[in-house]
Amino acid sequence: MLTLAGQPERGKSFCDGLSRRNFLQIGALGGAGLTLPGLLRAEAASGNGSSNKSVIMIYLVGGPPHQDMFDLKPNAPKEVAGPWQPIATNVPGMEICEAFPKLAGMADKLVTIRSIVGSQSGHDAIQVFNGHNPAKPKPSGGWPQFGSAVAKVQGATGAAAPPFVSLCYECTHGPYNEPGSGFLGASYSPFRPMGPTKDDMILNGVTVERLGDRQSLLKSVDKFRRDVDASGMMKGIDTFTGQAMGLLTSSKLADALDLSKEDPEIVARYGTGDPVKRIDSNGAPRVPQSLLVARRLIEAGARVVTLNYSKWDWHGGRNAEGRANNSIFLREAEDFPIFDNCVSNLVSDLHERGLDKDCTVIVWGEFGRTPTISARVGRDHWPRVNCALMAGGGMKTGQVIGSTDRLGGEAVSRPVTYSEVYSTLYHNLGIDPKLTTIDDHNGRPQYLLEQDAPPLHELV
Repeated sequence: MLTLAGQPERGKSFCDGLSRRNFLQIGALGGAGLTLPGLLRAEAASGNGSSNKSVIMIYLVGGPPHQDMFDLKPNAPKEVAGPWQPIATNVPGMEICEAFPKLAGMADKLVTIRSIVGSQSGHDAIQVFNGHNPAKPKPSGGWPQFGSAVAKVQGATGAAAPPFVSLCYECTHGPYNEPGSGFLGASYSPFRPMGPTKDDMILNGVTVERLGDRQSLLKSVDKFRRDVDASGMMKGIDTFTGQAMGLLTSSKLADALDLSKEDPEIVARYGTGDPVKRIDSNGAPRVPQSLLVARRLIEAGARVVTLNYSKWDWHGGRNAEGRANNSIFLREAEDFPIFDNCVSNLVSDLHERGLDKDCTVIVWGEFGRTPTISARVGRDHWPRVNCALMAGGGMKTGQVIGSTDRLGGEAVSRPVTYSEVYSTLYHNLGIDPKLTTIDDHNGRPQYLLEQDAPPLHELV
C-alpha cells in the first residue's frame, strides 16, 4: 500500500536523548558534506539554478565493438580490420564506420572517446551506471548508480516528474541489468514507467479532491507503522507515495510517455525495433523509440534518464537455429543502420529544441572487443580499451579524444578513466564531485567519485 509521511510526535527522542528537532539542527550544521545553503550557493555560482540540466545515458548491453564503429583500423591485418571501411565526417580528419552516414554528417555535434581504460573484464552493468569498478571494495550497501546519486543531491525539478527515470528493460541475464540505488536505499531508486506501470498512471475517475481525502486517511493509518519502523523502508515508501501523488495530479509525465502526443513524423523518424527478439536472446531490446521517450522525459523535467539498447555481445558462431556463419558482421549489418538513425535523430532533436546546452548524451558499453577476429567470426571481451560517444551538455563537440595502437588494442594517447567521464557528467549537471558527498549506511560521507578526477578538459 502507498503511504504518506506523518509528522513526528513533538518531543519524541532518540535513544541517546537527542530530540528529533535537535537532530535536524545538528544535521544542518554538520561539517560532513555540503549543507543546503552551501549547495544553493554552489548552484547559483555555476549559473545552473534556473535551468534543468540533464543526462540521457544509453547503455549498449554486452560491449560494442569499438574497432568496427568509431575506431576503425583499415591498414591493420585482415583478421583485425574486418570488412568495414571508414568514411569521412563533417569534421576534417575525423572518420567513423561507413555504416553510420547520419552520424558522420553531424560529427561536429559529437565527441568520440577512443581511449577509455580500466574497464571490467566480465559482463556487469554497474561500472557503466556508477563509474565504480565492481572488483574494488565498496561501502556497505554498495555504490548508488549515477541517477540515484543525482536524485539525492539535486532532487526533483517539480512534482510532475521524478528526478531519475529508467527505461531499461530487465534482461534475463542478471549482469546486464541496471544496478540499484546502493546505500542510498529505496527512496532513490529510479522511476520505471515500463509495462503495466503506464496503465497505473491515471486516476480512474477519482477526483483530485477525493485523492486528497485518501491521502489524509493514509497519513493517519500509517503513523504508527512509521514510528516503529527501523529499517528505513517506510521512508522509501513515503518517497514513492509523494512521487505517485505528484504524477497522478499532473499529466506531464504521462504525456511524455505517450508517443501518440508526439508529431507522427518525428516518431516515424526514430524507427521501430524488436523488443521480444532481443529479450528472448538474453540481451536488451532494440527499441529506437526509447530514445525519443527519453527526450520527452527530459523535457518533462527528469534530470537523468537511462535506457539499454540492443545486445552487442557478438562472439560469432551458430545462431539459435544452428545455422553457421552467424558472424559479428552479419549482426552489425543489421543493427548499425538502426543505431545510426535513432542516435542521430536524438542529437538532432536536442539541437532543434534548444536542449543541446542543457542535456548531455552518453552512449557506451561495459568494455571493448578483441582486436583479432576469432575463428567463430566474432570479437571477444577486451577490457584494456573502450569507446564512448557523447553529445550536448554545452560541451566542445566535433572532436576525438584519445587514440589506440594500430590494432585498436591499447590506448596510446590520452587514456580516459571512468572517473573523468563521470566527473564531466556531474559537472554538466552543475555538481562538483570534489565537494559533494552523500552519506552511506553508517552515516559516513562518501564522495561521488573514488578518484579525484577532473572533468575532461577537452570538453568543458
